[in-house]
Amino acid sequence: MRGPHNIFRLIRTGATLERTGAMNIILSAYKAPWRVRLVAKVIGWPFQWLGYKGDPSMPPATRALTALGPAYIKFGQILSTRPDVVGNELAAQMRVLQDKLPPFPMIEAQKMIEAELGQPLSESFKEFSEPVAAASIAQVHRAKLVSDGSVVAVKVLRPGIEKAFQRDIDAFYFAAKMVEILAPSSRRLRPVEVIQHFEGVVLGELDLRLESSSAGEFAKNTEKDVGFQLPKVNWSLSGKNIMTLDWVEGISAGDNKALDAAGHSRKDISERILQLFLKHALRDGFFHADLHQGNLKISSNGDIIAYDFGIMGRIDEYTRRVYAEILFGFIRRDYKRVAEVHFEAGYVPADKDVDEFAQALRAVGEPIFGMDATQISMGRVLTYLFNVTEQFGMETRTELILLQRTMVVVEGVARSLHPQINIWEVASPIVQDYIKESIGPKALAKDLLSTLRVLARFGPKLPQLAEAALIRTYNSPQLDRKHPRALKRWVLLALIVGLFVGWFAPHFF
Repeated sequence: MRGPHNIFRLIRTGATLERTGAMNIILSAYKAPWRVRLVAKVIGWPFQWLGYKGDPSMPPATRALTALGPAYIKFGQILSTRPDVVGNELAAQMRVLQDKLPPFPMIEAQKMIEAELGQPLSESFKEFSEPVAAASIAQVHRAKLVSDGSVVAVKVLRPGIEKAFQRDIDAFYFAAKMVEILAPSSRRLRPVEVIQHFEGVVLGELDLRLESSSAGEFAKNTEKDVGFQLPKVNWSLSGKNIMTLDWVEGISAGDNKALDAAGHSRKDISERILQLFLKHALRDGFFHADLHQGNLKISSNGDIIAYDFGIMGRIDEYTRRVYAEILFGFIRRDYKRVAEVHFEAGYVPADKDVDEFAQALRAVGEPIFGMDATQISMGRVLTYLFNVTEQFGMETRTELILLQRTMVVVEGVARSLHPQINIWEVASPIVQDYIKESIGPKALAKDLLSTLRVLARFGPKLPQLAEAALIRTYNSPQLDRKHPRALKRWVLLALIVGLFVGWFAPHFF
């Protein structure tokens, strides 16, 4: 229910942040202005007694988010990868949200597995460990199969997780609607649509059959990617509430000391993580959208191992080309072209000035070039970019939300491994390769061939379609009076299309 009762939920959110001591830490990390601090205190301080106590053994921010629920934990996971935005202290506090949350009881996991598989646990697994990792949605156990003794990872959803998530989402919807009412200028950001997108993404995590399917598709797309591994899904021991995969050994991508001790190059790993993400997004249009340190391991031979496929992103070919052109324009520092692409794609209203938009983009991009990451305040860059988009009336593109969010997370992971990384320099070869493949003569030939395939598929229906169009044209009195030659043009067009398909289809198919 998304009614006014969610006001209580939002008040409790502020009260929990205040009670756990997280409010001041978060406000300081974001360098919130005094007005925001005052409002936060007014909302939170009088109602401290309503806030959740949380686990006193945890740091304040982690304590608050874990007490508030899974949706808040997801938000914290994203922030944990951005020490440049929230500060090193807060990022470190929230890093435990990735895979070190308190597990639920073993007996609950056993009940869910047996209910899903329809047989006792001992008939599927001859060994089954206590939880080895626990996150907001599920926890993971190490097990050995009865069938062949191979070691597997068994992922089990938290009991009651769907209900808990829906409660949080309802509160988010209410907050988004209130923001739209109280701050009309925010409507261009489409806060309600953003929450809708978030809801769709998260609900996909609550059905492990969908995650298994995503893992299979992702594995097929990336099977030839050098230095990249994925665990294989065991479909016979997977279902809605459980998922069984091959066990993989490796060092967490967030453990810099262990990576150094093993002799791995963190610089190389950071660059490969960023480049692999871009390759999957641009080449395949299907990418891992939850690439924080908790979902990445480094094998003994230096391969990057990704797991947890509950959140995957998908973008169509046209959007990929637009995104690539924007990135390529920034890389070449061709801000005029970047601005033009925004206008051509309809991202910026047509009544705005393209040259002024290009000038504003230059102010965003230029400070990045020639600097290493330690000299760049990403928080400042994001703030200025937000101001630019607001100035030019650019609406939030919901189809790009997940891509943009993941890009931020991936950059955060890369920076945690190698603070001097420069996103533009590392991205350049991947984007240029995609541009060569997708924009130019080769891409044009590919698009024409795809068009021919469509026409050939509809070949048997073309006579009926042409006849229907001709009948509509012939029966239009206005067209017959004012455009007597239009009928001849329609007939000629139908003949040309028919001859074109009839001649070329046999040569291609």
